[in-house]
Amino acid sequence: MAGEQTLSVALRNTSTFTRVLCCFALGRPDLEDHWESLQSADTFEIVRGRMYSILTVNVTAAGLLLATSGVFVTTSSPVPDFDYTMPGSYFPLFMSLMLAMIAMLTSGLSMIRWQRAKRQRTREQFESGGYFLLSYLLSIVMPMFFVVASLNCFVVAMAIAGFYSQNMVCRTLTALWLVMYVVSIGMILMGLVWKYVNNSSGAHLDSHPFSPY
Repeated sequence: MAGEQTLSVALRNTSTFTRVLCCFALGRPDLEDHWESLQSADTFEIVRGRMYSILTVNVTAAGLLLATSGVFVTTSSPVPDFDYTMPGSYFPLFMSLMLAMIAMLTSGLSMIRWQRAKRQRTREQFESGGYFLLSYLLSIVMPMFFVVASLNCFVVAMAIAGFYSQNMVCRTLTALWLVMYVVSIGMILMGLVWKYVNNSSGAHLDSHPFSPY
């Protein structure tokens, strides 16, 4: 039984791309904690509930983006100083709409997958590595990726419409809004990088034969 609970060497020494996926999908750049959660039915239910909650948030965010971008795509601007129907901003709006649809689709499929997931089958896919491991991680990451891509396309569309405005107040407000958005995204990315580096360093120390920890 103890042998079954030990993560294989192949899953310990994963590629950088896999570690990045793990960081976004599981919150850690390694598979140790998630593998341990697959060893009992109780912890697996906790993990499944957490993943289901994340995907529910993705569906909600994708729905809001879909509705918002849909309104902008199908209606003309009520304010002449803020024309988002020009080709430069209309195309990103249309892309935001399409990406939000894909985000809802992938989130829904992943929710169905997790709702029907069996612990033993999940362990087997996880342990096999390779394509199955990437598919496992991407089923969590891709919905988030499409939501973020849709949001960024919407932001680009609004920024283009705001900066092409002839109204100085509109351009100023657009600049302030864009700065706040970039700062917020930068802080989130810095937090992810800091967590990735710290967790990677901690894992390295734990695996070092002369580590005092």
